[in-house]
Amino acid sequence: MRTDLFDFELPPDRVALRPSAPRDAARLLVVRPGATPEWHDRGVRDLPDLLRAGDAIVVNDTKVIPARLRGRRIGRGATEPVIEATLHQRLDGSRWRAFAKPAKRLSPGDLVRFGSEGNVCFLGQLDATIEAKGEGGEVTLGFAFHGPVLDQAIEERGAMPLPPYIAARRAPDERDRSDYQTMFAQPEGSVAAPTAGLHFTPALLSALTARGITVHKVTLHVGAGTFLPVKAADTEGHRMHAEHGSVSGETADALNAVRRAGGRIVAVGSTSLRLLESASGDDGVIRAFQGETALFITPGYRFRAVDVLMTNFHLPRSTLFMLVSAFCGLDVMQRTYAHAIGEGYRFYSYGDACLLFRA
Repeated sequence: MRTDLFDFELPPDRVALRPSAPRDAARLLVVRPGATPEWHDRGVRDLPDLLRAGDAIVVNDTKVIPARLRGRRIGRGATEPVIEATLHQRLDGSRWRAFAKPAKRLSPGDLVRFGSEGNVCFLGQLDATIEAKGEGGEVTLGFAFHGPVLDQAIEERGAMPLPPYIAARRAPDERDRSDYQTMFAQPEGSVAAPTAGLHFTPALLSALTARGITVHKVTLHVGAGTFLPVKAADTEGHRMHAEHGSVSGETADALNAVRRAGGRIVAVGSTSLRLLESASGDDGVIRAFQGETALFITPGYRFRAVDVLMTNFHLPRSTLFMLVSAFCGLDVMQRTYAHAIGEGYRFYSYGDACLLFRA
């Protein structure tokens, strides 16, 4: 499909720079496609009343690391240009793939020094060698430290990797260390938050449980590639970055039992949806999954596992807007976003959410 079909205009003041407080105070636009689509303006706290007893909510429990590092290139030439690197895929104990800016100032073999002070053992700085350069500013960093020592050094020096549309308007701060993390966050590995999960609170979880709705966890480590716009003129020309995920056998069995009993699978976020769809066969049965997925969902995709999707409002021309357009229909989502813009909904990672029922 043509990429420009997924374009829309968003006023800059609709981009949320901070989350709602408390988190479940965010607004929720309910979308029911069909012969006569329906839109209802509700709140996240209404979620238990919008679902049914016996439904199952699936959340992504990945934890975001402070993956944005700032340093300088050293040892080549008289100048030491400032370099920013956003880690997005761990290769092994000492090597990461990252998006670097400005990548044009870097060549294989260059040394980048991140920070000059630290608390890790005798560590004075965190050095990394540019081992390889790819497309779109991607580089492979080989760090001088390994394993837990490297993880601690990144924790000390890194900033939370806020999306570009927020980072361009304000710098990350200490608040973001908690704001940009869901209440479910456990296994470290993401460099972007599964943002639909940011709306959940213990009170909301208790209300869902009291309603007879179960909550299940899966893990998909979100990469920085989620921020990349689709630059190809046609969706067939876009390459998704692979992300690592897992669905346990116990979770798969529980979700299959929900479907057999007539309950619905409600994915919280596009990451949970993509992982569940990757773990499902053509028969609709969810199976244990461990590995990488690069599933790219566009209109025409046949959904096998997920019945309802709770998600934030996404960037124009993004793979995420294409995904929701596949879920509800492009025309419905174009009208949904026009309604949200007109009614003052807050967009993107720290913004409001919508609850989408599958077309």
